[in-house]
Parts: sequence; C-alpha cells; structure tokens
Amino acid sequence: QVQLVESGGGLVQAGGSLRLSCAASGRTFSSYAVGWFRQDPGLQREFVAVVNWSGSTAYAESVKGRFTISRDHAKNTVYLQMNSLKPEDTAVYYCGVRSGFYLATSPLDFGSWGQGTQVTVSS
Repeated sequence: QVQLVESGGGLVQAGGSLRLSCAASGRTFSSYAVGWFRQDPGLQREFVAVVNWSGSTAYAESVKGRFTISRDHAKNTVYLQMNSLKPEDTAVYYCGVRSGFYLATSPLDFGSWGQGTQVTVSS
C-alpha cells in the first residue's frame, strides 16, 4: 500500500509560482501513474496533470503552458511546478496513484489519496 503526502501549498499573489510535492512511502510508486487533482468545497475533484512511470504527461487545458508535472524516482516524489498562477487556481490540491501505463484523467481511476495541500492565489 502506498501512502502519499502532499506539501508545498501556500498563499501567493496572482502571477506567482509554487511547487507542490507528492511524496510516497510504504512502497515505491515508480511503476504507478501519479495524478494531481484539485477541489473546491462543494465541487467535484478536478483533473490537473498526470505522469506515468516513463515520464509521459497529460494536462488539463486550463493549466497547459503554466504547470509542469515531473517525477524523481530516486526520491519517490512527484512534483507540480505551477507558474503564472491565477485566482481561479485556488483549491486544495491532491495527488493519487493508479497502476498501469495509461494517462487517466478521472479521479475515479486513482486511489491512495493524500490529505491535500491548500493553494490560495490572491488577485
């Protein structure tokens, strides 16, 4: 069983940057695809980005060109570099894992969610 811990959230002004981390423990997740999702209170969890074990990636249209997902197998960690942040990026950000190569984008395809990290972008 993989346990995930997200970190790196905070308060930033519009146009600023943050780097989120998703650290795994319990077992290596190098063979898993790892996805970042975000959620506002009362709304469904929304896809942000995903990376598979080989480094292939996919992004939501709303973050393309601004966010970059990457993974460090040696550190058992996946990162989400967020640049040019906008107030509409404000949410709790979660990471989850799924086995396999496919770059899924539905939160229903992921599990082992962490506790989330709050990102707040002020205008």
